[in-house]
Amino acid sequence: MGAKNYKMILERTPLNLSEVETILKDIPESPKKEVADEYLKKFLKLKPAAAKKMKEELEKLDIVKIKREYVVKIIDIVPEDASDLNKIFADVSLTEDETNKILSVVKNNK
Repeated sequence: MGAKNYKMILERTPLNLSEVETILKDIPESPKKEVADEYLKKFLKLKPAAAKKMKEELEKLDIVKIKREYVVKIIDIVPEDASDLNKIFADVSLTEDETNKILSVVKNNK
């Protein structure tokens, strides 16, 4: 039996669509890459620089309730109001102050 070339998953990190777009640039063309590119064309809302800045500002808020997964969704969805934001934080209750801080960051980084 010959040795098989297995790759292991070493880490799982949620990525926003802008981060995915950056990674895809280094991958050779293939049918799967084309599908991913089409998906990004439909749903990508922020350029990588804007997404990076929004991520940094959300993390600076230092709100314990904001997990990495929520940051990714905020960047991908770009919520317009508290109702949209609450859909992301469905299992967590945000205070009005927390909601306003998050929405302010989103508004300033569109």
